[in-house]
Amino acid sequence: MPRKAPTIVREIMSRDCYRVAGKTSVSTLAEGLALHRLPGAPVVDDHDQLIGFISEQDVLGKVLESSYLNEEPPLVRELMRNEVLSVSPTKSITDLAQEMLGQKPKVYPVVEQGRLVGIVTRRDVLSAILRMRHN
Repeated sequence: MPRKAPTIVREIMSRDCYRVAGKTSVSTLAEGLALHRLPGAPVVDDHDQLIGFISEQDVLGKVLESSYLNEEPPLVRELMRNEVLSVSPTKSITDLAQEMLGQKPKVYPVVEQGRLVGIVTRRDVLSAILRMRHN
């Protein structure tokens, strides 16, 4: 019997997701993004409340500059974006796919009652849409 195709974000999100604190160094963040193969990461406070987002693009120049000048890199909080596009775990995958047509983020934090509960990527959404087509 074929498995039911996912229909909401909760069914496809990564729960154990990479996240950083604002006090994290940009070098540590860059290593984490490379290790987890992510283009960006949510920034959270001590209570897992979403406070920002930082991407490879946000840090690439600073990592290069600090390496070249042999300086300590800045902290995540100095470069993160405070305005973050996030989604609810109960959002429809097809609605999110429609939104992604106009928005550029590759990673969306999944937030429930202000707390980060996961992330969902464009790849996750595309895979889910393909599974829906085959069911």
